[in-house]
Amino acid sequence: MNLLRDPGRRLRILTWHVHGNYLYYLTQVPHDFYLVTDEARSVHHTGRSGTLPWGPNVHEVSAHAVRDTDFDIVLFQSRDAWTTEQHKLLSAAQRRGPRIYLEHDPPQVHPSDTVHWMDDPEVLLVHVTPFNALMWNSGQVITRVVEHGVKLLAPARHTGERASGIVVVNNIDKRGRRLGYDIFRHAQRRVPLHLVGMGSERCGGEGEVANDALPGRVAQHRFFFNPIRYTSLGLAIIEAMMVGTPVVGLATTELVTVIDNGRNGLIDTRLDRLIDEMQQLIADPGRARELGEAGRRTAEERFPIDRFVADWNAAFRLVLA
Repeated sequence: MNLLRDPGRRLRILTWHVHGNYLYYLTQVPHDFYLVTDEARSVHHTGRSGTLPWGPNVHEVSAHAVRDTDFDIVLFQSRDAWTTEQHKLLSAAQRRGPRIYLEHDPPQVHPSDTVHWMDDPEVLLVHVTPFNALMWNSGQVITRVVEHGVKLLAPARHTGERASGIVVVNNIDKRGRRLGYDIFRHAQRRVPLHLVGMGSERCGGEGEVANDALPGRVAQHRFFFNPIRYTSLGLAIIEAMMVGTPVVGLATTELVTVIDNGRNGLIDTRLDRLIDEMQQLIADPGRARELGEAGRRTAEERFPIDRFVADWNAAFRLVLA
């Protein structure tokens, strides 16, 4: 019996732990997810790790046991899993079965001419934003966009009592211009900005904040600043919007379809203009609340977890067909 004939049946989905928050939201889909682990708990093999409240539908499977375990769908989330691990870990039957490649990022070698390495026409390529789908050269592969869905780990609402902005980027100093380290440093000289995220201590930041504590931390600040030049739409941005903290960012990539400048947030390609806007938010907490509340309504309308779950179930039905 398949999902098309029994849409209530729970599927067994093999995947990897690549992006923790995204994986947590993905596992709100009511199926069983099996995360590949190894003895070293190496990158992408950490299983039910971190502080996320994994549900009972999230399991671990040893890399050595993958080929002897039954799965309905294999969900790849990295180039290494696609090009290397599937040939080491999966059986021949699993490599022929229903498969999805989930692409989290836009192309990084060339923004428009990069050919995606997953070129199997029997595999569904899922992009997390329309911008990513637009920029990748996906060839003849079937593609679908499943936009983000967010479910806050802890209730929080913007208070903005701290007259400063918050920046949430992991290892920003090691990821250079693409993630906007130079932009952050330039803006920090004129605006009080607090940096959090993995490795942020190396550049005077406050370190990593537990997933369930982050919404409350973001809510305290007058605004959320996103210095990233080129990436997918960061979940931290949507989470800040859900809290009602106004977002200030660069008018690039998918963010320009989310933020209507001056109505539900602030975006521009001119950094000096953004700095002026941030200074005004510090001076005018009422304006910050107004923008943040409009942003919260936008996030709740566009990125609800129920729509995300429904879209993923539709993608699973497609590959099972």
